[in-house]
Amino acid sequence: MKQLNRNTALARAYTEKVIQFGEGNFLRAFVEWIIQKTDQKTDFNGSVVAIQPRAGGKIKNLTDQDCLYHVNLQGLDSNGKPVDSIELIDVISRGIDPYKDFDNFLKLAEQSEMRFIVSNTTEAGIIFDPSCKFTDKPALSYPGKLVQLLYHRYEFFKGDVSKGFIILPCELIFHNGKHLKECILQYITHWNLGLDFKNWFNNACSVYNTLVDRIVPGYPKDNVEQILNRIGYDDKQLVKGEVYHLWVIEAPESLSSEFPADKAGLNVMFVPSEAPYHERKVTLLNGPHTVLSPVGYLSGLDTVRECCEDALIGRFVDKVMYEELLSTLNLPKVELTKFAGDVKSRFLNPFVKHFVTSIMLNSFPKFKTRDLPGLKIYHDRKGTLPKCIVLGLAAICTYYKGGKRGNDEIIPNDAPEIIDLLKNLWATNNCAEVAKGVLSDVSIWDENLNLIPGLTAMLTEDLEIIQKEGMRKAVEMVL
Repeated sequence: MKQLNRNTALARAYTEKVIQFGEGNFLRAFVEWIIQKTDQKTDFNGSVVAIQPRAGGKIKNLTDQDCLYHVNLQGLDSNGKPVDSIELIDVISRGIDPYKDFDNFLKLAEQSEMRFIVSNTTEAGIIFDPSCKFTDKPALSYPGKLVQLLYHRYEFFKGDVSKGFIILPCELIFHNGKHLKECILQYITHWNLGLDFKNWFNNACSVYNTLVDRIVPGYPKDNVEQILNRIGYDDKQLVKGEVYHLWVIEAPESLSSEFPADKAGLNVMFVPSEAPYHERKVTLLNGPHTVLSPVGYLSGLDTVRECCEDALIGRFVDKVMYEELLSTLNLPKVELTKFAGDVKSRFLNPFVKHFVTSIMLNSFPKFKTRDLPGLKIYHDRKGTLPKCIVLGLAAICTYYKGGKRGNDEIIPNDAPEIIDLLKNLWATNNCAEVAKGVLSDVSIWDENLNLIPGLTAMLTEDLEIIQKEGMRKAVEMVL
């Protein structure tokens, strides 16, 4: 089997136009795939420079094979026919670790044809961290790194407003562009970078809200040998995704003249508002994902499909989706029910194994953005709490306790301060203390959730049942 690199594979070269913060599975199976299709079917001719957003990231794994990898898409097409495609993706020209090569990171700003910035740093990535310094190499936060890059471009091109960037965040935060822009402006003020730079940023750069949608299970470890034999390369960055894709960009249609992805037959939309698309998708797809994953995992299941097919956990998923979260949305019920049914079909995709452990990265920020709004609306409208969503939060807390599931080590992955918080709370061996401590942490929720009537008691009870009788018994009780 051949090694995958630009000497062994037929790869093309394009003009570097996109700077991407993030090197993970989703971006590679979604943004890069879309850019490659756009290159193939239009005159875009753009490539991507991938930036490792965190110290200890995985950009070296990508650069070790010259930033080449394959995307395997599986599912059903619009006519219900099976699709199982494999494509070599060659639009990442290079990768940069700014923690080891800060100078080359900044030099990206000097390239005249650089025009777009995309990112997916998870829900926890778009934050203003006042501890970041402009002189850091690099700033720790993603918005901090971005401001360092923008300022270097402003200085290098002497404030030329034609050299601004089009910035497209892909984090699953409502109004992600608005939040990112606010962080940028906070850093400009915090670092005293001056009114002229602030005006250049406001006039030359556009930061757009976006919504992205494609289920990307990641590395197909269950049948990787079969795929590698099929492609004939040892591809350690191979990534699997579903056929369905959607990118909604809240921007003028004129943006299509610069980024003509909608002209390439792709499901990319430039719309006046992404709000209705965002609310529906985040609530009815990502919301269930976030709570079914720890509940399913602690019930002995490994994939989203297994959770949906399991007689007990499948009922839990249906109740979360159709009874609890769907009732919090304001679109017509017939439309929402159809969308929920389509989502359930995607969860049951027989061609894709979406491991729940891959969904549980940064579970607390995900619950905050995907499930907490529905919990609050449900409580306001019905005067009671959505039992399955609360159980999902209890499952997240239990997963973060660590330990073992059978022979598997449970290793939660989140911000160090959240990991430490749960470790210290579970050390009390008191479920009430765990519930109160988690709900009161303003750094997670921006508020004290103990003030929601009945939530502390319900979360405590769920935690106690899980500890004493196991997850499946807890699910039986809430159903």
